[in-house]
Amino acid sequence: MSSFKDREKAYETKFAHDQELKFKATARRNKLLGLWAAEQLGLADDAAEAYATEVIKSDLDEPGDEDVFRKIWGDFQAKSLDVSEHQLRRQISDLLGTAIDQIESGA
Repeated sequence: MSSFKDREKAYETKFAHDQELKFKATARRNKLLGLWAAEQLGLADDAAEAYATEVIKSDLDEPGDEDVFRKIWGDFQAKSLDVSEHQLRRQISDLLGTAIDQIESGA
């Protein structure tokens, strides 16, 4: 019976670790995405950092990426930027990979 309990504990530990990694990767992706979007919007320095923080906070509205997408897409539309919906969604996806790589490498 202790073998079963040990396996159960190992799965619980792995699940917790995976959830923590997912949370950290998403938060880092949102910061990178916010900085990228800020650049597109012509923001720099403190304004870019503040915008990235807004993007991070926007992810707390609902599960998934749609809240982040809507935040940035709305800001892009307000400035009439020439960025397509597809380009923005692709950036969201690509930066998640970048964030995971950074976390795994300890950057």
